[in-house]
This record gives sequence, structure tokens and C-alpha cells, in this order.
Amino acid sequence: MAQRSRRKAVPRNRALQYQKVAEHFYLAARDALRLEYWTAAGVLIVHSAIAYADALCVKQAGQKSSGENHEDAVALLEEVVAGGEEKDRAVNQLRRIIEEKTKVSYLGDLYTARQAQELWKRLERFHDWAVGVLNR
Repeated sequence: MAQRSRRKAVPRNRALQYQKVAEHFYLAARDALRLEYWTAAGVLIVHSAIAYADALCVKQAGQKSSGENHEDAVALLEEVVAGGEEKDRAVNQLRRIIEEKTKVSYLGDLYTARQAQELWKRLERFHDWAVGVLNR
């Protein structure tokens, strides 16, 4: 039997607050890209994606992932948000963004323009889907 990820209950009416946090990270990432702060942009992109995932899970299920492993947030999102191919593509973008978290946040290497732009493209795809679901 698969182990259930760590979760915590969050009132559904807080989904908008999580969405606003995600949007702040999104806008700050866009600004960091414009200023060519590639590593900062990468960190902000990762946090924006995670915050959008949290907003979706809170809205749909009244819970969010509370573990250290952000892959748990992906699993919870897959479980609680309905959808088909579009959802699958969006979740794949989230998964790919989260795979970059350690590299951009903890290894002490500067992120390159190419890496930041690629991560931004992934965030934009995930963002567009997530905002569409959140605004339904």
C-alpha cells in the first residue's frame, strides 16, 4: 500500500490567499528575469508553482501538502483536481519545475539565462492552467 503524503487541513476560503502569494512570486520572477537575476528568478519560479499547487489543493480539497518533499504536493494535486490531458500536461510542468528546486536553491551555482527561461516557460504553462482552474 502506498504511503499517504503529509497533509494539513486548511479552510477552503484561504485558497485566494494562497493564490495571491503565488501571483506575487510569479510577478517577482518576471521582474527578476527582466533584470537578468537568473538564480533569483529560478527560486521565485519554483515557489510560485508550489504556491499555485497549494491554492488549487486548498480550493478543491481543503488541504495542502505539509511535508518536506514537494513531490508530495504534486501527488496531492493529482489526487484532488479533476481533469484529463490538460491537467496531466500541467502537472508534468509542475513536476519538472520541482525537480529543479535543489539545483536552483541549494547547490550554490548561478542559474543561467537559458535555465531560467526554460523554467519560466514551464511556469507559464502551469500558471495558465492553474489560474483557469482557480477562477472556475
